[in-house]
Amino acid sequence: MIVYGCQLNIAWEDKPANFACVRSMLRRRRISPKSLIVLPELFATGFTMNAADIAEPMNGPTAEFLRELAAERRSWVLGGFARQAGQNVYNEAVCIAPSGEILGRYAKLHPFSPGGESDHYSAGHNLTIFPCGNLKVAVFICYDLRFPEVFRAAVAQGAEAIVVIANWPDQRHSHWTALLRARAIENQAYVIGVNRCGCDPKLDYAGGSVVFDPNGREVVLAGSRESIVSANLDPKIPSQWRNDFPVLKDIRPDFLRIATGRGGSQRRSRPQGSSAPVRSGSPSRANVSSRRATSHNGSPPRH
Repeated sequence: MIVYGCQLNIAWEDKPANFACVRSMLRRRRISPKSLIVLPELFATGFTMNAADIAEPMNGPTAEFLRELAAERRSWVLGGFARQAGQNVYNEAVCIAPSGEILGRYAKLHPFSPGGESDHYSAGHNLTIFPCGNLKVAVFICYDLRFPEVFRAAVAQGAEAIVVIANWPDQRHSHWTALLRARAIENQAYVIGVNRCGCDPKLDYAGGSVVFDPNGREVVLAGSRESIVSANLDPKIPSQWRNDFPVLKDIRPDFLRIATGRGGSQRRSRPQGSSAPVRSGSPSRANVSSRRATSHNGSPPRH
């Protein structure tokens, strides 16, 4: 399966402009059918704290755009948007098949509290692993990257490729590359990081979308401008490397249960996941904090 990471300079809170930008980028690139196209976190709006204004239901314009794109390109399309669910807004990622079917939906487990995201977006509560091509894919969003336990839990449930979509700022860009590589090495999985580039009203973004193989080797790396990176993900590589160097079998399940949220005794995890459960990714209800926002124009505060 070929994966394409679309690194764009997101127009601030302008969905039509960002939809047009993505279409334009893809028109300039030959996209093979049955590929995975990945767009950044909140690709249609940028990392805005005006959550209530930009949020939409699952059948809203952003999800509809992703469905159209999947059908047009005859590929799976994964992108991030703000989803309204009752009184809550979630920073979500959704993957849609060419048929329009939702393969997986994931709500960000760790809203970025240092930047005030947790004041405006509710936290998700579930992992999401879904089949895509011949790989089992997990997805995480930006700040989740700093919490390796959830990546380990995804691999225990069968993940062979892990997608991280982000609005990761330039000031901590070295962390982005280092942490993505680490997640690939320690989980013996493909890791695909798709970041934005350009700037928003408060922050600059250096791009650096990248793919690492299960041995932590860099397959492809974007620069700091708008671009599409691509890599061929061989489904045999993760299982082959895990068999040749079987470190995952030495996972301590008594410690892993802390990450998976399971209490009591636990059977040994199966990192290659033939019988591991796949969770839907639908978040349970969570209340958004009522603390006053630290930024008044909807942009992420500097930190």
